[in-house]
Amino acid sequence: MSDFHAFANDDDVLNIEGDALTVSNGVACIAIAGALKIGKDKRGMKAARALKAALDEIVAALEREKALPDEIQDDPPEATGTVKNPFA
Repeated sequence: MSDFHAFANDDDVLNIEGDALTVSNGVACIAIAGALKIGKDKRGMKAARALKAALDEIVAALEREKALPDEIQDDPPEATGTVKNPFA
């Protein structure tokens, strides 16, 4: 888990339980996708600890920020014009 540094880059992906749950790093936003089954067993405990470690790292990174905005602008840029359809 020490290799995952939240918001450090746009490249890192942390996989939990194979690829059941992925935590995709980003400098402005982190995406968590998938479905993780946590059983009441040692495997479930390992998965739960990995998820907790990822979330703890994300929270710690956010707490280190001195001036968090209320909300990030995550929308794609507005279209600047039209392009003629080359297939028409």
